[in-house]
Amino acid sequence: MMRTRLASAVVLLSATTFGCGDPGRDSNGDLDTGLSLGTTLGTTDPGTSDGGGSGATTTDPDAGEDPTDSADSNGDGDTSNGDGDGDGDTGPGGPKWDLGAVPDGGLPPCGVGGGEGEPEFSFLWAANSSQGTISKIDTVTVTEVGRYQVRPDIGGGSPSRTSVSLSGHVAVASRTGGVTKFYATEDFCEDTNGIPGIQTSLNNTALSWDQEECRAWYTAFPYNSQRPLAWAPGTWNQATCAWEDEMLWTAGRFGQNQDEVVLMDGETGMVIETVSIPGLKSDSFGIYGAAVDSDGNFWGTGWASGNNLVRVDIDTMEVKVWNGPSSTGLTSHWYGMTVDVDGYVWNCASRVARFDPVSEMWTVSAELGGWTAGCMADSEPNGLLWLGSTGVRSINRQTMQLVHNWPTPTSYGVSIDHAGYIWAVNGNGAHRVDPQTGAVTSYNGLVGAYTYSDMTGAALVAVGGTPSG
Repeated sequence: MMRTRLASAVVLLSATTFGCGDPGRDSNGDLDTGLSLGTTLGTTDPGTSDGGGSGATTTDPDAGEDPTDSADSNGDGDTSNGDGDGDGDTGPGGPKWDLGAVPDGGLPPCGVGGGEGEPEFSFLWAANSSQGTISKIDTVTVTEVGRYQVRPDIGGGSPSRTSVSLSGHVAVASRTGGVTKFYATEDFCEDTNGIPGIQTSLNNTALSWDQEECRAWYTAFPYNSQRPLAWAPGTWNQATCAWEDEMLWTAGRFGQNQDEVVLMDGETGMVIETVSIPGLKSDSFGIYGAAVDSDGNFWGTGWASGNNLVRVDIDTMEVKVWNGPSSTGLTSHWYGMTVDVDGYVWNCASRVARFDPVSEMWTVSAELGGWTAGCMADSEPNGLLWLGSTGVRSINRQTMQLVHNWPTPTSYGVSIDHAGYIWAVNGNGAHRVDPQTGAVTSYNGLVGAYTYSDMTGAALVAVGGTPSG
């Protein structure tokens, strides 16, 4: 089936969806760093609003990649519930999504107030894997402003990867099957539960499945493993000042070696097309992480030793599979995965590997020293690649040399917000890092968080998501 290629306004999603890294393993074959979160740096507020303790430790950073992991019964690798209500930090500048632009053709400016587009918000979405919920964190105030159940079965799903569309809404994939979309603000929510007004969570307590009205849709999947998730850009409608025809990629595995990539309608949650992916390595995870390129094509990385790189064309669903850099014997697994603004695909572990889609060649760095989990590129051409580790680190994307090494509580997933701050998510904490000074502001109210992706959507917006008019 041929589909019209996305309009020129589409951009490259500098996103990351992936696991964590450390050569050690636990009894279930998951990664085990043996690391614990240290004292939170910067301004914190431990709080008690979720009824849990304020501790923040994790003994198995990849425990969530196996729901039966012995680290705890919930498969998140975090034995503490954590708690907190944020620190009230106002943050610099009040970042906002400005989806408008100076129009041409005599059309009125999008949005209100001097032509600035709407919505104006900046949220980070973190999956509370062990709780079966997703948290909405205001990146300016570093507070939680909503929490939502991801599946009808309370606490189910073991959610992990989140992805934010250009229209600002979020989708979350559950490891044990299912994808759910939530609206970013109440303006989009519909009154459907029979109670006057919009009922939705406004803090760190989730409403019941039937009461919550800011859930756009939920689509069940029967996979044994469902991890990757990435929005493809839609088309910008200048007349309506809205993104349209947004589509969403996901992938799943049956058993040990039957993989599928799925393209979904972002508005309805309906499956548009499904394609089988032949020949991937055998393991219980399948495709581990995903991102999209400037045309909205799917790129995914397998987790197994000798892992593969997969590309699916959004127009034709044509599949191409390459051997991953681990076939060189340099490392047994690659955990982080992202696509940068220059079009390169990255795999991250104790080294980083860069794939050139034109030459179809890999370039692999020297050992970086220690394990690396999530990775995400900033929006500048030839800029930095940020890595989750015992803190957050950055490397020059050209030389692959270390640039920053900021100490933070242990991080797995890494994202960048609309003001340019780096975020590290892990266990019970989401930590905002100033990329220039390393100053950290933390929110410690998450529950078994394990999120790898463009958790804010800023990466997609920053590299061209704002329409040119």
